[in-house]
Amino acid sequence: MLLQMSQITKSYGSLTANSNVDFSLREGEIHALVGENGAGKTTLMRILYGMEQPTAGSIHLRGKEAVFANPTDAIRCGIGMVHQHFMLFPSFTVAENIVIGNEPKAGVKFDRKQAAIQVEELCAKYRLPIDPLKKVADCPLGLQQRVEILKVLYQGADIIILDEPTGVLTPLEAKELLVIMKSLASQGKSFIIITHKLHEVMEVADRITVLRDGKITGTLDASATNVEELSKLMVGRELANASRAAANLGETVLEVKDISIQGGKGKPILDRVTLQVKAGEIVGIAGISGNGQSELIQSITGLQPTDQGQIRLMGKDITGCSVREIRDVGLSHIPEDRYQWGAAKEGTVLENGTMGHHRTNSRKGILKGKSLRNMVDGFIQQFQIKAGSQDTKVKYLSGGNLQKLIVAREMAQNQPFLIAAEPTRGVDIGAMELIHDELLKKRSEQGAILLVSSELTEILKLSDRIIVMYEGRIAGELSAQEATEEQISLWMAGGDSHA
Repeated sequence: MLLQMSQITKSYGSLTANSNVDFSLREGEIHALVGENGAGKTTLMRILYGMEQPTAGSIHLRGKEAVFANPTDAIRCGIGMVHQHFMLFPSFTVAENIVIGNEPKAGVKFDRKQAAIQVEELCAKYRLPIDPLKKVADCPLGLQQRVEILKVLYQGADIIILDEPTGVLTPLEAKELLVIMKSLASQGKSFIIITHKLHEVMEVADRITVLRDGKITGTLDASATNVEELSKLMVGRELANASRAAANLGETVLEVKDISIQGGKGKPILDRVTLQVKAGEIVGIAGISGNGQSELIQSITGLQPTDQGQIRLMGKDITGCSVREIRDVGLSHIPEDRYQWGAAKEGTVLENGTMGHHRTNSRKGILKGKSLRNMVDGFIQQFQIKAGSQDTKVKYLSGGNLQKLIVAREMAQNQPFLIAAEPTRGVDIGAMELIHDELLKKRSEQGAILLVSSELTEILKLSDRIIVMYEGRIAGELSAQEATEEQISLWMAGGDSHA
C-alpha cells in the first residue's frame, strides 16, 4: 500500500471533524473521497498535506511512518495538492508559475529560458501540452488547472490531491481533466479527489470512500457500487428526484432589451442582449465562464452600468438604478462568487444571514435582535448549516455551508424576481436537492427566476427555457422539451449559432 492513514481523529475543542478515520491509497489508483459539506473530507486531506496536525492517529507512506509538520514536508515526500481556488499569479507566465520556488538559475539570476525548456519537457513527458510563455491571465480555467497539476508534477509529486477539481470547469474541460487523470494514473501517479459530483466519480475513480459527520460510512470499489448507493451513504437516506410541473406563466417580471457593454479593443462584452422572464418560470442561462453571463447579472442587479439598452423589472425602468433601488423594486440575488459578492468574510453568521433583512427587522433604527436571531436559526435548521454558533465568523465556514447561508438569506426575501447564479456551487448532493426544491417551490408560487449555472445537468433539470451565451451574445434559445446537452454544448463552444 502506497499510503495508509490509520485511526485519524481531529478535534477543534468540542467539535470533532474526523473520528477514527482509516484511508488508504494504492500506486496508480484514483481514490475519490466524497461526503456532504462539513463531513471532514478537506480536514482529512489538510492533515495529509501538513496543513493540520491530527489529534490522534498515524500516517504511513511506503510502509514507513511519516509526520508532516507543514506542506513543505509533504511536498518533499512526494505529496502535492491542487486547491479548489487556484493559487496562481495571473501576471506571470505558465512557466514562471510552474517553477516558482524551484527556479532554475543562471548564476544568481532566474533563468527564464531554461524554465521554459524544463516546462516544455515536463508537458511532453506527461502529455499535457501548454504554451510555457503564455500569461496565466490569458488562460481559460481548464488550462489554469492544468498549470496547477504541472506545478505539483514539477515538484516531484507521486500523490496528487485534487479538491473539487471540476467545480469551475465547463463540461468539456471537466471531461478533459478526467482523461488527464486516467492518463497520469496509468503512468504511476496516484490521485485523491475530493468531490460532490458522483457521476464523475463513477467515471474516473477506482475506489470511493464516503465520509459522514467525520466518520467513514463505506469504502467501495467503483465497479461494485452506483450513484444511488453512494448518495444514501453520504446523506443517510434515499434522495427524491425533484419533479417540475408544467409552467403556469404569468406577467413579464424582467425585460432586458438590447443591452450592450463595450469592452477593450472595440469588442463588446455584452452585444445587444434581449431576454424576458415571466412569473412562474425558470429561465436558465448556460455558457462557458467569461462569455458575458457575469456582466449580464451585474447589469440587472445594478453592479455595472450598461452602455445602451433598457432593463425593466416589474414594469419599472431600472436601467442605471442603484443596487438598493433595484432590490426595493423586487429583486433578490444569489451571487456567483460567494466571497466577492455574497458575504463579508469577517462578519458573523448572524450578520451575514441578516443582510438585506435588517430594514424590515428594525424599529426606529434599532435592530430587532431576537427576531433576527430566530430568523437565522431557521436558516440553520432548514438548510442544515454547520457552524459553531451564530457568532462564528463566516470565514471559518466551509464554502458549501456559506453558500447554503446565502441561498437561505436570499430565498427568504420572498421577492418576485430571483437571480440564482451558481446556486449549488460547492454544496453536497443533499443540499443541492434542497436548493432545487426551494427554487421549484418559488416557481410554483409564481416567482420569476433567472438561473445562471455552469452545471448543464442543473440547467436541464430546472429550466423551462434555456438561453446559451457565447462571446457576449445569445447564441441560441430552446424550450426545456427541445433542449439536449449536445445542442447546448455546441452553442456554448460557438458552433451552429442561431442568434
